Amino acid sequence: MVKSNGGRSLQNLVDEKSNLVDYFYNDTLAPHYRARTGLTAAFIPPEFTNWRDEQRAWRETAILFDQSHHMPELLLKGPDAFKLLQRLGINSLANFTNDRAKQFVACTPRGHVIGDCVIYRLGDETFELISGMPVLNWVQYNAEKGGYDVTIERDDPTPYNPTGRRWFYRFQLEGPNAGHIFNAAVEGGAPEIAFFRTAKVRIGGCEVMVLRHGMAGHLGAELSGPYDDMERVRAALLEAGEQYALKQGGTKTYFSTIFEFGWMPYPLPGIYSGDELRDFREWLSGNGWEANAQLGGSFVSENIEDYYVTPWDLGYGHILKFDHDFIGREALESQPPEQRRQKVTLVWNRDDVTAIFASALGQGPRYKAIDLPVAYYGWPQFDEVRSLDGALVGHSCHCGYSNNEGEMLSLAMLEGRSAAPGTEVTLTWGEPGGGSRKPHVEKHEQFKVRAIVAPVPYASSVQKMKRATIS
Repeated sequence: MVKSNGGRSLQNLVDEKSNLVDYFYNDTLAPHYRARTGLTAAFIPPEFTNWRDEQRAWRETAILFDQSHHMPELLLKGPDAFKLLQRLGINSLANFTNDRAKQFVACTPRGHVIGDCVIYRLGDETFELISGMPVLNWVQYNAEKGGYDVTIERDDPTPYNPTGRRWFYRFQLEGPNAGHIFNAAVEGGAPEIAFFRTAKVRIGGCEVMVLRHGMAGHLGAELSGPYDDMERVRAALLEAGEQYALKQGGTKTYFSTIFEFGWMPYPLPGIYSGDELRDFREWLSGNGWEANAQLGGSFVSENIEDYYVTPWDLGYGHILKFDHDFIGREALESQPPEQRRQKVTLVWNRDDVTAIFASALGQGPRYKAIDLPVAYYGWPQFDEVRSLDGALVGHSCHCGYSNNEGEMLSLAMLEGRSAAPGTEVTLTWGEPGGGSRKPHVEKHEQFKVRAIVAPVPYASSVQKMKRATIS
């Protein structure tokens, strides 16, 4: 979201707040949090059946998620479109043909992540960028300020969209039976589509764009097309899925896929400091996405830069390529390997989780409640993770429960040897001082949770899929 001429900018907000961390920690409510917990529920229910069985569906049968309402989109067209993306993205676009999609990650000149999204290449000069509001704003800003010969169109999430509708519907079909359902639904049968490749098929009499990828350990499919075709395509998929025990997934289930899959969405964009980004902050709205970050968790620092992350922290080291000139390259090339944190899974101690739940009974003390299946309450969340000798070794971010694994899990960024699988660490659950002023955070006391470091992704099915599809 960008400011209108003469409007309040993000830079105005930064200048007004003597302690930006305190403001983000206590006084904001992130747009994505509102969409996840409230407004999107007007379009997609939290549960179609119950989230426990819906989680089991992606592991045992199949599930259909509706992604049509919560992700922003940007359409980039023009002779300089590829040049612009190549300048901004840390990953190589050398093999970006018209039948591919890519994960796209952009950084600041200092090498801190602004955000990530998925890009479809729809033609030689046409690209569709999906999700990741900060990175979409960064692309638009550079397109306008850099003199690129491109055009930009934006389509905001449904709750904030002035038209009340989207360009495209978007479904995600997942699970071991997803391939059978897809083949049954496609008129004439499904073609062979390689991982993260795209193709067009017909379902329910409608042309559908298909991206072959998986969120939960199977080669599923992301399906999209004109918004007016949504119900016909949905009906055809549900009919094809009847014999394969297809379930629809609600928002509770959808936002819990990351604990098994291992994706860390929506980091705090590293844009709030540095003179080199002042013009970008002046371009951004003082009421937009970046102005409403919602920090949460047991880690509290007065320095906003302590919440910035690098591609390695988020597990994007494998797509970082120094084969092209991009913003942030020099800073990333100069970062010593020993300063790079590693993305891991933390498996919470069951006795400690039980103690937190048990604190709801009796006179207390009351520990921070664990909501299921999604337990994190900050966008982003930073909980302290310490070694057994008490040293701060990283941060736990997204946390929640997997019914498939029967475990409380969190995705964390850890330093050095502390990231080795099997290492014992301690996570501080809950905020200091009885909790912040965030309205959804109740008064509580902190609790030290023991945890074991495990790989990312945690689900063995996802590990096998990634090994089979990495190219």
